[in-house]
Amino acid sequence: MLPLYITSGEPAGIGPDICLSLADRVDKRPIVVLADKNLLEQRAQLLNLPIQLIEYQGQSFSSEQGQLYIEHLPLNQDVVLGVLNPQNANYVLEQLRRSAEYAMSGKSVGVATAPVQKSVINEAGIAFSGHTEFYQEFANVARVVMMLATKKLRVALVTTHLPLRAVADAITAERLHQVIDILLHDLKSKFKIEHPRILVCGLNPHAGEDGYLGMEEIEVINPVLESYQAQGINISLTLPADTLFTPDHLKDADAVLAMYHDQGLPVLKSQGFGEAINITLGLPFIRTSVDHGTALSLAGSGLAKSSSLHVAVDLALDLARQ
Repeated sequence: MLPLYITSGEPAGIGPDICLSLADRVDKRPIVVLADKNLLEQRAQLLNLPIQLIEYQGQSFSSEQGQLYIEHLPLNQDVVLGVLNPQNANYVLEQLRRSAEYAMSGKSVGVATAPVQKSVINEAGIAFSGHTEFYQEFANVARVVMMLATKKLRVALVTTHLPLRAVADAITAERLHQVIDILLHDLKSKFKIEHPRILVCGLNPHAGEDGYLGMEEIEVINPVLESYQAQGINISLTLPADTLFTPDHLKDADAVLAMYHDQGLPVLKSQGFGEAINITLGLPFIRTSVDHGTALSLAGSGLAKSSSLHVAVDLALDLARQ
């Protein structure tokens, strides 16, 4: 069976810690961590974890508790816990590059990612805005969609990492069509939801209140939504975001489409932080991720929670089965 690759992320953070927790699992599909073997050995020793690291070379797969398959990538410099080092930026990017190459070439079913620190990669002189954009560029697709999910809620975003003052200008009819097409396609093809029901947040307070609080809903967003409704798609017109996330609205929804990052994600993370995951829609392979950052101060402490990584792996494996 093709493996699922795990990127261990920023080496000075909790990525190596939470990846070591994968040794507790016994899965039918190989799970392979991309990391420096010596780093994982040192971190396992620090955390008092008796884990056997096995270098994965496509051998027949058998998994026992306490074993972890890895692909060794050498660090550029030794790691100091909690201390970012631009010299290791290329080490982090090589994890992403290999995971994408394996997925695109059919050598894996996809990837689940541990957190990276964007700032230190940029400090190294490498333009980098995030996992999502990296995989989008590697796969050469025009648009991808960030969706975060818990067991009870899925929230997709029209815009992602933009300053708030730039959001309204970025919400165009073309962008909305691209995002909604991807969302519908992947809910059907990856999640096997035959007739998805999608609720859409308005951009402005009270969804613009008939134009008194903004015209974007009337002039841009609702005309696009009406075009999907005319095709028989079960998608709402814009709804006020402050009341959309109530149980009565959400009980039959398969996904919520939010206009910007901090509109929908605070609600989702408040409901399931630590068990929420990030899914990149629109890629030709599976990519899931944790919903948290590098937590530099917790590296090597034994206090880092690995639940989000396990949920991300579970979903990736489930999508691979489907």
